[in-house]
Order: sequence, then C-alpha cells, then structure tokens
Amino acid sequence: MRLKSRLITTGMLSLALLAGACGGASDGPVKPGGESNSGGLAIQGAGATFPYPLYSKWISEYNKKNPSLKIDYQSIGSGGGIKQITERTVDFGATDAPMNDEQLKAAPKEILHIPTVLGAVVVTYNLPEAKNPIQLDGPTVAAIFMGDIKKWNDPKIAAMNEGAALPDKDIAVVHRSDGSGTTAIFVDYMAKVSPEWKDKVGVGTSVNWPTGIGGKGNEGVSGSVKQTPGSIGYVELIYAKQNNLSVASIKNSAGKFVTPSLESVTAAASGVAARIPDDLRVSVTNADGEASYPISGFTYLLVYKDQDDAVKAKALVEFIWWALAEGEKMAADLGYSALPPEVLTKAQAKVRLINVGGKTFVP
Repeated sequence: MRLKSRLITTGMLSLALLAGACGGASDGPVKPGGESNSGGLAIQGAGATFPYPLYSKWISEYNKKNPSLKIDYQSIGSGGGIKQITERTVDFGATDAPMNDEQLKAAPKEILHIPTVLGAVVVTYNLPEAKNPIQLDGPTVAAIFMGDIKKWNDPKIAAMNEGAALPDKDIAVVHRSDGSGTTAIFVDYMAKVSPEWKDKVGVGTSVNWPTGIGGKGNEGVSGSVKQTPGSIGYVELIYAKQNNLSVASIKNSAGKFVTPSLESVTAAASGVAARIPDDLRVSVTNADGEASYPISGFTYLLVYKDQDDAVKAKALVEFIWWALAEGEKMAADLGYSALPPEVLTKAQAKVRLINVGGKTFVP
C-alpha cells in the first residue's frame, strides 16, 4: 500500500478524524477532554514522527468502525510527545526513545511504555553520481556527522565502495532540529560504534551537533536531503521510500553490510527479545546477528497506568488493543516490522494494566 504524498510533507502533521473537520495541526497543546466539537468522544495524542504514517493509517481504519470516537495524533517529535504526556495535555504520547528514569520521575503518575512496531533509521543521501547503494560502517557515519569527513571521495568512504564514482563534492549534513526519538536511535548506535562520538557528542533525543543544518521532523530532514545535492541525513525508512531517496547499506556487528528492510529489522529485534526488561525500555541498535540491520528501534505509546476518566480510558484501551491485534497486520505495507510474538505478548500485558480505580478495560 502506498501513502499519498501529502502524508510526507514538511512541518507539523496531524490527523483530525472529524468529518469535514480541520486538516492541519492545532496551534498548541490540546487539553485531553471529553467531547469533540461534533459531540463524540475525543482522544488526543502527540509525539514521534517515526510512526506517523502507520498511526495515521490505524486511526483512519479504526474510525471507520468507530465513527463516534475522534482521535487526533500530532506528529511533533518524540521530545514533544514526552513533554505533553508528562504535562497531561494529551491522552497518549508517542516516542521512539524510551523515557529515562529522570523523565519518568517527573511525571505525576506511572507511565507505561507500550511498544507498537519496529522500524529502521536509515542513512539517506543525495548523490546522483553514485549508481549503486553506498556502503558505510558506523565509525565512518559518525565521522561524517561530526564533520571530520567532509568530502564524498574521502579515502575511508572510497575503501568501502570500490569502483564507485564518488565525486570530489562537499558532504552537506542534515540532522533533526527538534527533540527526536529517531535522533535518539541514531546517536545511540553511533555512541556504540564510535568512542569519540560517545565522548564528544553523546546520546539523547537532542544533541549538540558538531556540523550540519537542522530539519524539523523526519519530514523536514527527508525534504532537505531531497532538495540538496551532496547531502546526507537520517530518517525512518518509510520517509526515504516515499521521497525516493537513496539509502546506504550499513556494516553491522557481524561485519556484514546490511540494507534496511523488514527482514533485517526483525532480525535485530530477535537478537534482543530475550533480554527485554519488564518495563520494555530497550535499545535495539547494533544488535547481534549476521542479518541484523544495526540502526533499528521500537517505537512506543506512552500511557498513564492509572486513568481518571473511565469512558475515555475504555476507548483508549480498546483502540490500543485493536492496534496491537489488527493494526500490526498493516505494518509491513508501510515499511515497519510487526512486533515479534514474545514482545507482542509483553505489550498486551501492559495494556491490561491501564485502569480507573482498579477497573481494567481490555476487551
């Protein structure tokens, strides 16, 4: 299934599922509250751009079966999703980077991490001279994004791409300008493969980039790379596909150059499934296995365990339960990997914990 091109545009994205209602993002945080303007029950979510194409599809399909429930999801970045769920200005948040211990302590109540799917963060580039996919290893990617490798024909790049027509052209680095789970996955990988990156730049949803220009959201980065010859950036796989961008093969921990795909992301997930902690916060980058794509990650919904509104809590639980059961079947068509069975069971167990006064709502 192909998404219409309008789904991948620059700026903030939102999906307002009100018949004839607004098609853009709201001007600010939307208070979680009972009714929509048309009188039905309204649920507000915000956060990661990484899963936006899939979440928009889920919401659209679910709305066909439940027209009285109005769900709005604003694609504002994982940092924004964490902030808004912490401040309780949304009913659910979304992030690709699990909240850290300090962030969890700042929340007024316990927040559950519910993984939904996995995706690949890809290194995408605009280099018409290169007819075949570029191959890169982790330390070289880190050196490019630190500004230490400045030319496409640098010997380190050329050594991994024998015979490729690499031009004497400056590399234009494009990175995220907003708080981003995609960034967190990307820099988590680079910190694992480059001690210099770990010491000088570090990890997190936002870092102090040594070089490059910023783009807002996966949409902004993919748009900048598409428009800038000689550029390189990082986005979720579906954004590269929708913009027809070239994607690099990355050398994994087993020494194999791997192209991002559903199969290689699933292989990475399988490498960590046995050691996922009880709270489900886990890194999937640089996973073991010859077939594993090394820059992979889960994306999560963030939901308060103890809810205040029983009607809304029931509707939210029913939607998430449907997404994990029926929505997972739509993942592959949009470039995402469904949860491995053992992880899906753990995610469903988290949904069973959502309650109001001890009453749970799993269908």
